Amino acid sequence: MVSPKVALIAGASGLVGGHCLQLLLQSPRYNKVISVGRKKLNLEHPKLQQIIVDFDNLEQYHHSLIADDVYCCLGTTIKKAGSKENFRKVDYTYVVNLAKITSRHFATQFLVVSALGADSHSRIFYNHVKGEMEEAVKKLPFTAVHIFQPSLLLGERQEVRLGERAAATFMKTAGFLFNGPLRKYKGIHAKTVAKAMLEAAKQDGGGVLVHPNEQMQQYAQ
Repeated sequence: MVSPKVALIAGASGLVGGHCLQLLLQSPRYNKVISVGRKKLNLEHPKLQQIIVDFDNLEQYHHSLIADDVYCCLGTTIKKAGSKENFRKVDYTYVVNLAKITSRHFATQFLVVSALGADSHSRIFYNHVKGEMEEAVKKLPFTAVHIFQPSLLLGERQEVRLGERAAATFMKTAGFLFNGPLRKYKGIHAKTVAKAMLEAAKQDGGGVLVHPNEQMQQYAQ
């Protein structure tokens, strides 16, 4: 029987991260779940340890960032970040710094939410940054790196994003259009992505594995 492991999650206050945290706490795979974030979550659980950090100075918390599986659900939008520079700081710098620190402490797996269309050579800034992040974490000495590339995320956010809300409404009413060649663009529920992340970790495989949007859809309810 495999001994229970320790999971670490960053971004548990977000859409995918919130679902992911709940699944980690319910999973017998883990006897401890470390949540890393800027603010304390309004949640108590016997397995849960919360660490409040300043992501701009993540290195100073490195002794607390020790786990077997690391789930990175950090991410923002350019509008919310306020500038391209701030967006890059969250979606590249914070993610890569977390990966570097946890790999140094011998974490086995790094599972990160990226995006459909991520490409370090893209002329689209968002896709370019996501692609650069992917390339950086692939080079780190984890046994396995899992990269998840969802399309439009569906679910209830704490903050209102009018553009995403309109797109999500269209996806729900016209989802039948996204079949065949368009299947990879179909919106995906955040909980489905979270399920895909946990299932990938449970395989305890090795190497770099990219999980495209259409593949993750198999975990939809």
